[in-house]
Amino acid sequence: MTDGAPGGFADEGNAHDVALLNRHLAGDSQAFTEIMRRHRDHLWAVALRTTGDPEDAADALQDGLISAMRHAASFRGDAKLSTWLHRIVVNACLDKLRRRAAHPTSPLPDDDRAPSTSRDEFDDRDTAADVAAALATLPADQRAAIVLVDIEGYPVAEAAAILEVPAGTVKSRCARGRVKLVPLLAHLRGIEGNPAADGHVEPQMNPPREDLR
Repeated sequence: MTDGAPGGFADEGNAHDVALLNRHLAGDSQAFTEIMRRHRDHLWAVALRTTGDPEDAADALQDGLISAMRHAASFRGDAKLSTWLHRIVVNACLDKLRRRAAHPTSPLPDDDRAPSTSRDEFDDRDTAADVAAALATLPADQRAAIVLVDIEGYPVAEAAAILEVPAGTVKSRCARGRVKLVPLLAHLRGIEGNPAADGHVEPQMNPPREDLR
């Protein structure tokens, strides 16, 4: 993420985003497209891991970006533009999860005629499927916090701004979610149980990205 870098790089990236947003508000038809280009990949990753379903993620991302484009004038500048965008997309994801819980559907059967795939690709897919299945067992609020902090590597303060809750709430949701994930993911390489001070076991997740510290 271009505006997630430390120091002046973060300020410069956010200033560029805000300038693009102002151009959009002034009628520049390409400005918001550039904003989407800058942030689409990270927004998609968060949406996919939060919903656990590519179709729901695509719908949530589209709904969120359309909402952001239509309500661009509501951006107050009290957070980075990327944080504001993530907040809108995550809320769209949580709406999807709530609707899915209210109207569950049965999954389609697997296609036995899938194309040939290498062992490494199978391993990667199996790992991703295991993580997605484990995340799906968490309540939506814990899942969103784990995705932002432990998987995408956002600092707790920024995750709190995205989720619009206190930092302590994010920490609590992550801690509860980790305890539930450990027995489900302990078999995966790089995820090992580590005794916490209170006796709980927490998984060794991905460290925060360098550009977001």
